[in-house]
Amino acid sequence: MPVRKSLFAALTLSALCAPAFAAEEVVVYSARIDELIKPVFDAYTKETGVKVSFITDKEAPLLARLQAEGANTPADLLITVDAGNLWQAEQQGVLKPLQSAVIESNIPAQYRSSTGSWTGLSLRARTIFYSSERVKPEELSTYEALADEKWEGRLCLRTSKKVYNQSLTATLIETHGTAKTEEIIKGWVDNLATDVFADDTALLQAIDAGQCDLGIANTYYFGRLHQQQPDLKVKLFWPNQASRGVHVNLSGAGVTKHAPHPEAAQKLLEWMTGPQAQSLFADSNQEYPANAAVKPSAEVAAWGAFKADSIPVEVAGKRQAEAIMLMDRAGWN
Repeated sequence: MPVRKSLFAALTLSALCAPAFAAEEVVVYSARIDELIKPVFDAYTKETGVKVSFITDKEAPLLARLQAEGANTPADLLITVDAGNLWQAEQQGVLKPLQSAVIESNIPAQYRSSTGSWTGLSLRARTIFYSSERVKPEELSTYEALADEKWEGRLCLRTSKKVYNQSLTATLIETHGTAKTEEIIKGWVDNLATDVFADDTALLQAIDAGQCDLGIANTYYFGRLHQQQPDLKVKLFWPNQASRGVHVNLSGAGVTKHAPHPEAAQKLLEWMTGPQAQSLFADSNQEYPANAAVKPSAEVAAWGAFKADSIPVEVAGKRQAEAIMLMDRAGWN
């Protein structure tokens, strides 16, 4: 009997201790490039002693992997870009809704899932960029006005296949309805100076080179390119300041539905919404902190303040399918 009691006690102690030991590591599936996310994880490990292991891939393969792994997934956290992707992950049932006073205090409601399934971590404005040699800022006003005839043969756009443009179109649908948005998008397509671009960097370089006079891109692409080319002849413009404001999207994260260490994952997610991590996100990729109490980098701050669209970013996911069909009808490749 004493031997059995000792064995039972040992097994019980082992079972009680296992979660504590397991929680010393958090596993993350990340769609962000390594050099952007690793400094954040390293800082967390240094502060807490918790190791963060991560696997990097595109959004679609990571979501497929989470679905295939189901309850056997090693992933505790999913990090990706664009509210449309986060909303899709939520709809596919791979994220766990959370109630966190910390996250709710740090991140405005418009940058979080209404169900608590994910939260924004960093923001990017998708705004208008123009040639400082061929366009005067007083000629610019709104996204909608880019459909005006005066911009015929002067506009550059990135492909409609990229989720960033799908999200922008989704918010236009939310604001104007389908018919008016389709009219706007057709106007953009009619004004194209050249074929659509595969990425925002190529678009900005085309403006600089004179291939077109203006276009739409994410702010952090401009920040990166400007660091490499300080003499870049491209400037940004904040549209819709007299109405709804600039379209803003985000990178974000959520705890996975079958996270082996959900409490540890939530602690990491909460920490990433706090000042230290928010500054790292902002400084490493020329993004805006999702936490309004944290200041952007000096270069980003130099672009000036702007009024952001108050539409909840999850609209980008809810109207994504509509947006894709509308862009296809309008001839946006």
